[in-house]
Amino acid sequence: MIRLLIAGAVSLLVSLVGTRYLVRALTARRIGQPIRAEGPQGHQAKAGTPTMGGLAIVVGAVAGYVVSNLYRGIYTRTGLAVMATIVGAGAVGLLDDWTKVTRARNLGLTTRTKLIGQLVVALFFVVAAIRYFGNSTTLSFTRWSNPGWDVGPYVWAVLAVLWILGSTNAVNLTDGLDGLAAGSSALGFAAYVIIGFWQFRHYDIYLEAHALDLAVIAAAMAGGCVGFLWWNAPPASIFMGDAGSLALGAAFATLALTTDTMLLLPILGGLFVMETSSVIIQVTSFKMRRKRVFRMAPIHHHFELGGWPETTVIIRFWIIAGLCTAVGLGLYYADFLTTGAAD
Repeated sequence: MIRLLIAGAVSLLVSLVGTRYLVRALTARRIGQPIRAEGPQGHQAKAGTPTMGGLAIVVGAVAGYVVSNLYRGIYTRTGLAVMATIVGAGAVGLLDDWTKVTRARNLGLTTRTKLIGQLVVALFFVVAAIRYFGNSTTLSFTRWSNPGWDVGPYVWAVLAVLWILGSTNAVNLTDGLDGLAAGSSALGFAAYVIIGFWQFRHYDIYLEAHALDLAVIAAAMAGGCVGFLWWNAPPASIFMGDAGSLALGAAFATLALTTDTMLLLPILGGLFVMETSSVIIQVTSFKMRRKRVFRMAPIHHHFELGGWPETTVIIRFWIIAGLCTAVGLGLYYADFLTTGAAD
């Protein structure tokens, strides 16, 4: 428990202070986020706001993880692979952000280049998971044996890559309003702190030897999000950019894969699924029917254009994220009760 508190506290402090210095440095160099012309007109006033703030989240999380291990901690292969994947995804996002600001337009890396970068990061994790720390290759909802269908390393590898790509892009699509992605992510990581610690306390059921290390990573990510949120709350002093959103998405996917909660992730991250689904529906409808379902996608823009103030959208979407987290944890605990361990 002390390791969890250390990881969260150190990460929060580093992210809080680091983001402040990032705002100063980027503002002094006039490095700001270009705003796409097709977006809501009210967002044009945000042009020039410093971006790449996700760097502070990643650095804070790494610092929290490292410092927490100084207190009776042991670095595990699983934990190191997860942290490396988070850093790698953040690096791809940082390169994309840097390309945007240097070109002074809201176009970063090409879609192909960005996808290749994400694939490299995802494949690194998959190879490490199968070869170096023997991750379970069963379809898993709340534990490796539920439903427990072993799909083999190759099918599991494909699914894991899709989970990482889907999660990174889902958080990226959600990052469209001040504080929306950071606040929602903090709730999701809090859930994985509970899941990881629960698996650590009940090893005989979950058989996850590195669960505590994964809970520490989740605590570090949650702390980083909260520290960053101090400066990202509306009106934002800095945006997280792809450096943050891709790292957060990679963290969710890898934590789900290593805690054997792959199929539970879409419920815990229900808000991100909703945002992504709105884009898929919008694009499909327009291509097939030449009609739009929403005023604008992702769906948070739909409500903005419907007259909701930005802060109203953010807070209500945080509530949705919190409800999804509660439902996911409820299902997780309900499955635990079926094992008879609580008797």
